[in-house]
Amino acid sequence: MLRLIGSHYHFRRAVPVVLQACLGKTEISLSLQTESKFLARQRAAALYARTGEVFHKARTMQGRFSSKELTSLLTFQSPVTLEPEKNAQEEEVISIPKRKAIKPREKLTRKVVRKPRSTKKKPSVLMLSYALEQFVLSNPMASTDTRDATKRTVALYIRAFGDASISDIGGSQAGAFRDLLFALPATLGKGKSNLTLQQETQRAKSDGLPTLSNKSVKNHILRLSALWNQLVQRELVAKNPWAGWHFESAPKTVRRSWTPQELALLASASWHSSLVPEPTFRLVTLIAAYTGMRLGEICTLRKEDLQTIEGVPCFMVRPHAEGGWSPKTEAGTRVIPLHSKLIEAGVLTLKDNTESDYLIPGLNGSKQKDRGATLSRAFHNSRPVLAYRLKLRFIPSGILFPHN
Repeated sequence: MLRLIGSHYHFRRAVPVVLQACLGKTEISLSLQTESKFLARQRAAALYARTGEVFHKARTMQGRFSSKELTSLLTFQSPVTLEPEKNAQEEEVISIPKRKAIKPREKLTRKVVRKPRSTKKKPSVLMLSYALEQFVLSNPMASTDTRDATKRTVALYIRAFGDASISDIGGSQAGAFRDLLFALPATLGKGKSNLTLQQETQRAKSDGLPTLSNKSVKNHILRLSALWNQLVQRELVAKNPWAGWHFESAPKTVRRSWTPQELALLASASWHSSLVPEPTFRLVTLIAAYTGMRLGEICTLRKEDLQTIEGVPCFMVRPHAEGGWSPKTEAGTRVIPLHSKLIEAGVLTLKDNTESDYLIPGLNGSKQKDRGATLSRAFHNSRPVLAYRLKLRFIPSGILFPHN
């Protein structure tokens, strides 16, 4: 692909997903070192042929190209690339057929009207990363969750196929991304990994790991579809390639009440996490049991969110703009009276802690934006056997749930 960046033309070509691990790149981008479009086309054609040879050779290799080998394979010294820049204009003149000479008499009677050159510049190419920044991340009407989720989805697409022009992303690219999502392991992004996405899919297949659910894949596609709806409305693209994809509806998760035996097992099990103190875990679980609040809501409570209203102690669940946190829905902003059991447990004294401005102590060492995610990870690391025996989930967007 030919791109004008600054005053010089550049050649860019995406590396096929199956070859990205071998080449160590998601795309090949080289400067053509010319301002002449005529000369740039010739050089781009030579590079296109050369990269095709590289892709063919990469498919037959077992290992990975070194940086030196890749540079050597992409180096080309054809006569076209060695011609001086000043010859570009001469080549353009040569390529244009000579006009028929006008006789002297015709010169006297014929008036030539020249149209003024247009000073209007061609529209610049809109890349996917810039579309994300302009229409989602900079949109004041978009919620924090929408911005963060769309950013993760776009980052995943760019990781797989590279940052491309929105006009070059069509149905084939959307389908390829959808197929890739269904093949990725469900644990993607939940731990450190140096594997490429292609290697992640191979690992999931060979190890028999669970892959992303229909709901997760559908959410990724819907986020991109929402972005493309804006691009269509602004007439930046002709159609939305992310719309109309079919997803099978997953069976609804059945959640039930805790049994006395399960509650006793949960309360008596030992805690071995170094990430979160045991009193913090038990405190959060107690608040969740007597309020029904989500895990994220509990862990982001601040001291000023514990207030007495008409003589009744209450939790105030509300947005905190300074921390970029808000309830999941508008209905999530609410007032919750404290149960007598919570008062007996000493929840009112939490306002006296000097550890931080947050009401729940023991989570200030978290490097994550979501304090609840730290507790969720600590639970799974500390009690894998307990979680298996109870078949329960402790998720960042909710509390402990037993499920069938």
